[in-house]
Amino acid sequence: MVKMRRRDFAAGSAALVFAPSIVRAQKKYDPGVSDTEIKLGHTNPYSGPLSAYGVIGKAEAAYWKMVNDTGGINGRKVNFITYDDGFSPPKTVEMVRKLVEDDKVFAIFQLLGTPTNTVVQKYLNQKKVPQLFVATGASKWGDPKNYPWTMGWQPDYHTEAAIYAKHVLAKHKDNLKDLRIGMLYQNDDSGKDYTGGFLAGLGKENEKYVTAKVSYEVTDPTVDSQIIQIKNSGANVFFNDAAPKAAAQAIRKVADLGWKPDHYLANVSASVAAVLKPAGFENSQGIITAAYLKDATDTQWVNDADYKEWDAWMKKYLPEANPADSGNTYAYAVSATMRHCLKECGDNLTRENLMKQAASMKSLVVPMLLPGISINTSPTDFYPIQAVRLQRFKGETWELFGDVLSNEST
Repeated sequence: MVKMRRRDFAAGSAALVFAPSIVRAQKKYDPGVSDTEIKLGHTNPYSGPLSAYGVIGKAEAAYWKMVNDTGGINGRKVNFITYDDGFSPPKTVEMVRKLVEDDKVFAIFQLLGTPTNTVVQKYLNQKKVPQLFVATGASKWGDPKNYPWTMGWQPDYHTEAAIYAKHVLAKHKDNLKDLRIGMLYQNDDSGKDYTGGFLAGLGKENEKYVTAKVSYEVTDPTVDSQIIQIKNSGANVFFNDAAPKAAAQAIRKVADLGWKPDHYLANVSASVAAVLKPAGFENSQGIITAAYLKDATDTQWVNDADYKEWDAWMKKYLPEANPADSGNTYAYAVSATMRHCLKECGDNLTRENLMKQAASMKSLVVPMLLPGISINTSPTDFYPIQAVRLQRFKGETWELFGDVLSNEST
């Protein structure tokens, strides 16, 4: 054996001399990547009217710290650069340009908000910089034909709202003539997506049951007047599509008015810590929302392996954070998805290959997804998660009910 190695060395020394350069040639890097580092850019509203979402960015930073502490991704540490945009689109433009042109990040990851992602989408696509797993469920993020560098992650708002509408119709099928629906929505593309999906779920023949469709601005100090208007329309079903602060205000006002509609709450505001507790648990009983992630307040998961992993991570990396805030669960699961894609890139860390890996996920299960829900994408399908289960608030936690529902049922 030794002799053979020496003979091979003598005969093939030239090949061995060039082997290291061949290995180096196999590595392909775009801006933001080196042998030791991968730069990811991010913005989040750490301040301003939607600062409740700031917990997501903080948890994502903690996730990448955990990744780095355990060896990084294929030996490379993730440099997660995050800035506060205050949910102000002009500020987002400024911060994203800084991330791309000054910080020279490899990709933009989990930029939060529909209007904030919208104002940089063309820029990032023109620059061919991945805008991956945006923290918004607007349906526009699944358009690979026109925006091949932008991809969503969570179930889209249109699908989610259509599922609520179908549940309303099923519950009221024996007395449709008495059905009256009121909607509160954020006056931007996300709100229009939610209300459009709800109306699509109702079907043209049932849109007549909508008695009020009232918008609010994210800068409004309260939504009290909107809730009064919806109640006065005679609505006995209320679809609460609002960001956390406004959603909590709406829940409280509904209770203050002694109004008891069937209450459906957008998933983006389903956090027990950020919404239901501030609104008052006594005011939140019976509210229905959609879920695709395990809720940390639901005791049925305490013995699950991925819950234990998440819980240990929380205690080590976010000891001051509230585990009942679903933003921590969300951040962990979406970051695990990005970690998967980066790992699959191997040493071919080009932006094009990153998008290829993101568009090639098949039945991927990441920690904290609900059983029966997985991530699936293709070059023509940029909607990673397209299934949910319904859950009802009871006591101080959510309680799942029914089967897994997908966009096929809408």
